[in-house]
Amino acid sequence: MTRLILASSSKARFTMLKNAGVDCEAIASMIDEEGYKQSMKAEGAKAAEAAETLAEMKALRMYRQQPDGIVIAADQMLECNGIWFDKPRDRDNTRAQLLALRGKTHQLVSAAVVYKEGSRIWGKIDTAHLTMRNFTEEWLDDYLDACGDEIYNCVGGYQLEGLGAQLFTEVRGDFFTVLGLPLLPLIGFLRDHGILKS
Repeated sequence: MTRLILASSSKARFTMLKNAGVDCEAIASMIDEEGYKQSMKAEGAKAAEAAETLAEMKALRMYRQQPDGIVIAADQMLECNGIWFDKPRDRDNTRAQLLALRGKTHQLVSAAVVYKEGSRIWGKIDTAHLTMRNFTEEWLDDYLDACGDEIYNCVGGYQLEGLGAQLFTEVRGDFFTVLGLPLLPLIGFLRDHGILKS
């Protein structure tokens, strides 16, 4: 039986895999994400490059801790007009982020890699484009009241699978990519390599 490890504390990614029939265990891979992001941004990296690099670093760190498993790692970046957005810290930060994104189209880049025996054996980067409507500040306050602290775990401060759907007028791209994982290509890879039944 192949031991699959999701190197993440993300409930959304773990739930996606479990719901799709991928039996894995989730173990958080602790790296200095903020430090690496700042360094890559200063070096002129693109959001996609940053997402892929962070996913690779999480996978490698987890492999060193769990060398007997096949490691899946992922990362997601939100970019709007050259600005990178992170998971919001609190209500005020969430409010400020959503106001900054209001009426604009932003990109969500999700990257995933698979490591086995210390080497990368697969990787995928996918991008979705989301257009946020011109909501009122009164509506925004009601939204923040309804969502609670849960949205602080989501880059951009929204969950498209929930009330966050009301923030948008258009979403172009894969739904799973928006949630944080290029799921269908990953499942295809696992199937092609005999990790899932074909």
